Amino acid sequence: MSPKAKTAYVCIECGFEAPKWSGKCPACGKWNTMEETVLSPVAAKSPSVVSSVINNAKKLYEIDVNNEHRYYTGLSELDRVLGGGIVKGSLILISGEPGIGKSTILLQVCQHLGQSINVLYVSGEESARQIKIRANRLGVNANGLKILTETDVQGICEVIRAEKPDLVMIDSIQTMNHPEVSSSTGSVTQVRECTNILLKTAKSLDIPMIIVGHVNKDGAIAGPKVLEHIVDAVLYFEGDRQMPYRILRAAKNRYGSTNEIGVFDMSGNGLNQIENPSQVMLEGRPQNASGTCVTAVMEGTRPILAEIQGLASTSGYGNPKRMATGYDGNRVSMILAVLEKRSGYYFSNLDSYVNVVGGLRLDEPSVDLAVALSMISSLKDKPISEDVIVFGEIGLAGEIRSVTHCDARISEAMRLGFKKCILPYYSKKNLQGNYPGIEIIGVKTVREAFEACCE
Repeated sequence: MSPKAKTAYVCIECGFEAPKWSGKCPACGKWNTMEETVLSPVAAKSPSVVSSVINNAKKLYEIDVNNEHRYYTGLSELDRVLGGGIVKGSLILISGEPGIGKSTILLQVCQHLGQSINVLYVSGEESARQIKIRANRLGVNANGLKILTETDVQGICEVIRAEKPDLVMIDSIQTMNHPEVSSSTGSVTQVRECTNILLKTAKSLDIPMIIVGHVNKDGAIAGPKVLEHIVDAVLYFEGDRQMPYRILRAAKNRYGSTNEIGVFDMSGNGLNQIENPSQVMLEGRPQNASGTCVTAVMEGTRPILAEIQGLASTSGYGNPKRMATGYDGNRVSMILAVLEKRSGYYFSNLDSYVNVVGGLRLDEPSVDLAVALSMISSLKDKPISEDVIVFGEIGLAGEIRSVTHCDARISEAMRLGFKKCILPYYSKKNLQGNYPGIEIIGVKTVREAFEACCE
């Protein structure tokens, strides 16, 4: 280490920098995460470099985007999440738990795009032989696909400049190594510097790159938070590895909406698209069973029907349990309190369980009414009609509040054969279309909604 080199202690979880070591990170509160890092001195720019930077400035109207187009990945669900396809020069980060399908979806994209453009797949985790075995299983044999097994990010960038591929895949960023950075592979500094050099290469050559990122035990992307700020789009794979369904969600997207999701089914042949997730989520629904209710949620511009299951049983302990899977447990407790105080349904001495079928995670307030009705149905042991769909937000006064995109929700329910829709009274007044074949009932209270469900 040179005499002028300075060191700092960086948290490997959140990227917080401190001049001294401490056992607990002051920013995120994690223990034993402060790692010593050598800070590289910043070189002063020469006048010629500064002059060239100034000359690169352009007026907005001088920038031509008429010939811009996106690469379609061959997976319409992925294109939906990306906002219509892969933009040239963009840097996309795909993250998720191990085994959820990150590398699989990259190879499937390579198979489609490799038929018409040149794709470079860079792997720091697998050998070329291992990638070939996995490609054979997935049926990937595109002529335009090249495999590079390398972890030196400077060498990778030199290959990109020489080959000039149309698309680059990096699997994964945590295995990349910058030779001029003294910290270990996967550290905060390494991940940050490797991402920066890949960003400069992508923007300067106008080549889009897709980067795979690992997650830590809390489910967040491993490495510094600045990694998510550098890239143009951050995509998360969600879902239980023990279940076949995978949900791809955009946490950040500079070229599209962050409200869209893509739904996939993991099989032995790779990820299969689910273009009609509502029908898939409702398959196997029990007949004439209490404690089940169907609701409609909006994921971006897409309405999805989901089944909510509730169970109220006698508690064997002094404090009854409150458990929720796929829904906020605190909101379930609030709904149960409203049912007791405002509607006269008592759960204070009962264990209460709420489950969203299919591994979905719902956080929309419109699910409140379905949760409440499923719990009341279980409490009374009275099934809700199978052709009924409900949605609405519950306030603390026990009222049913209006929700948005009611027309899209009703249209999706009609397409799947539902005959009755229960929604907030004020939402019914604001409907734009006519819906023959489905009875629409506007309600103001939870008790009114439950009575309408069981007619």
